Amino acid sequence: MSKEPAMPSAAHSPAASIGLQLGLRANWRQFSLLVVVNAFVGAMVGMERSILPAIAEQEFKLVAHTAILAFIVVFGLAKAITNYFAGRFSDAYGRKIVLVIGWLIATPVPFLLMWAPSWNWILLANVFLGVSQGLTWSTTVIMKIDLAGPKNRGTAMGVNEFAGYFAVGAAALATGWIAAKYGLRPQPFYLGVAFVVIGLLLSV
Repeated sequence: MSKEPAMPSAAHSPAASIGLQLGLRANWRQFSLLVVVNAFVGAMVGMERSILPAIAEQEFKLVAHTAILAFIVVFGLAKAITNYFAGRFSDAYGRKIVLVIGWLIATPVPFLLMWAPSWNWILLANVFLGVSQGLTWSTTVIMKIDLAGPKNRGTAMGVNEFAGYFAVGAAALATGWIAAKYGLRPQPFYLGVAFVVIGLLLSV
């Protein structure tokens, strides 16, 4: 994953500015909700990782290694550029609205992957996914740090990364199993539709 943006200090966080008590214990409900949200963020990445190379080779007759490189590079560039602005946007417009916008940008991704008539559509889906990840993943990190406070910043980051990457692996395993049982498209990407809907509703 690309480098995350510099995080705003807890002293200037929304929680501190309105006098809320910082810490994991004091904010465990909100913190736990953000952990679940970030798990769905990670699942959006995982859903395509195990089957896009097979789609590239079997449906679009591309060399698998070239296809893997292409969609990962497109995703990485989009995410890296968005990461640069995510922290600034969350300070300027608010954490929640940036998180929700990130999920809205992810909405077309599973449908593009289901119905893509060419590999360029797959690459376009990964542009949307990269932008979405840059907003959602980064914003959940910032929000957790806001709640946890400076003393628990490392714990907040660790829990965030664990939830996200565990979900990446679990979603890749699930979509791979579905693809093996029912076919490469569209069935595996029905999970993506569920991830977007649930992630968006939880964020709202």
